[in-house]
Amino acid sequence: MRAVVTRVKNARVEIDGRVNGSIEQGFLVLLGVGPNDTPAQAEKLADKVCGLRVFEDENGKMNLNLAAVGGGLLVVSQFTLYADTKSRRPGFTGAARPELAVPLYEQFMEACQQRGFPVAHGEFGADMQVFSQNDGPVTILFDTDTM
Repeated sequence: MRAVVTRVKNARVEIDGRVNGSIEQGFLVLLGVGPNDTPAQAEKLADKVCGLRVFEDENGKMNLNLAAVGGGLLVVSQFTLYADTKSRRPGFTGAARPELAVPLYEQFMEACQQRGFPVAHGEFGADMQVFSQNDGPVTILFDTDTM
């Protein structure tokens, strides 16, 4: 699995002009699923993301995690994280098919909720407009193949 995690002051995703999910302070998570990903990787990624210490403490140091700031997550499916960019027109055959990707996307979100965090989300496969007010900016890339 691959995730681009951005620290945000707020974020929302709209589908057909209506808000589908929104959060205040927390993480915007663009989540891609690969064809060899497993439920264990979804759990491990949830642990890493939910425990990530990138919020500033009283000394201005990135030392606080999501729980310490009362943050939430906005999770948006992003098959393009598995793009093959060898040519100018990317290919996306490296992403998992929906029958595998959807359950792992949902498992990741459920794992974050089980850890006590509010989770908003987009809609798998929908044409979404994603809005965020990035904080920092602070953006971290995760790949479960290298964790």
